[in-house]
Amino acid sequence: MQFDNPLIFAPAVEAAIDRQLPIVTPDTPLVNAIALMNQTRLLGVAQPRGEASDTLTSGAKLSSYVLVMQNTELLGIFTERDIVRLTAAGVNFEGVEIGAVMTLAPIVLRQADFQDISAALFLFRRYRIRHLPIVNDNGEPIGVVSPESIRRVLRPANFLKRRRVSELMSTEAIHAPLTASVLSLAQLMASHHISCVVITQEDEAGNILPVGLVTERDIVQLQSLQIDFAHTQAQTVMSTPLFLLSPEDSLYKAYQEMQHRNVRRLVVSWNWGQGLGIITETDLLRVFDPVEMYGTIEILQRTIEQLKREQSELSQALVTGDITHCNQCTNPNHELNDLLSTIQVCIETLAQQPDLSPDLRQTKLNSALVDIERIRHLVEALRQS
Repeated sequence: MQFDNPLIFAPAVEAAIDRQLPIVTPDTPLVNAIALMNQTRLLGVAQPRGEASDTLTSGAKLSSYVLVMQNTELLGIFTERDIVRLTAAGVNFEGVEIGAVMTLAPIVLRQADFQDISAALFLFRRYRIRHLPIVNDNGEPIGVVSPESIRRVLRPANFLKRRRVSELMSTEAIHAPLTASVLSLAQLMASHHISCVVITQEDEAGNILPVGLVTERDIVQLQSLQIDFAHTQAQTVMSTPLFLLSPEDSLYKAYQEMQHRNVRRLVVSWNWGQGLGIITETDLLRVFDPVEMYGTIEILQRTIEQLKREQSELSQALVTGDITHCNQCTNPNHELNDLLSTIQVCIETLAQQPDLSPDLRQTKLNSALVDIERIRHLVEALRQS
């Protein structure tokens, strides 16, 4: 079957590997490592501060980590999250060497074993990490894969349009008032293991409205500026105004907005700000995790059951004469039966054969979605007959 819009998620794994590695030695002062992370950021052109963003424009160089190496040996990794953790603990960065605060022996993946994206997604989920060094047969890093690098190369599958933000978002977004200190924001991030805090303001009716965002990346940048974290308020450093998603928006819209705004997370708001959520690029990639694909299979199954009911109602209408021009309806009705049978077999295969390769599983899902769109057109044609 030919696909008019082959949006299957099948990026070349090589394209998802970030090969511009920021590398330091274990005796590098921590302040110098942070300067390196911010130096790579400044090589690009920053977005206007007027729009909430936690990254730079497309093509800009930025780094959310540094690798710590001695000659060709990978000793550790240091990330934005580590900076937030140390900031929250009140650590004085002056005089600290990165070897004393790095994460030792990071999880790595051999390049020979990196045959599809699902291998990285599995390790992200299992070890709750966001940076995965890819090493050669000698254990030397040749690049790093992250949710951000994967999002840059993925082509969203059709079923992103069929799933809602509400299915994957975090519904307990941590928030703080405009007057909260940046130190308290870092402490919230560290204690809750989150990457951002929503900054809110109470309106005249007592509703808590989201007005800004402070992220891990902001903490990294502010550390290089050596601000007084305890006495600097959120309202002076937050990104604003916010672009807000609704829980009913599709995941495809979330993906598009992340791509367009080049950000790693978006705030979700409902009930006039009374409900707050966060959806991140890591959440978005869960859709393509083999484990999460079963949720998509269940959605397909429910869709097929609904279409079968509609097809049965249309067939009954043909028998009773409620629909005219039966000669024009006969062929579409037969095609409906054939398509429903084909999709049912496809779904049963996906459900009963968990060992299918990710590429084959995604191909079958895409085929089923294309057939479902054809069924919808046929049903509409029958209704108009």
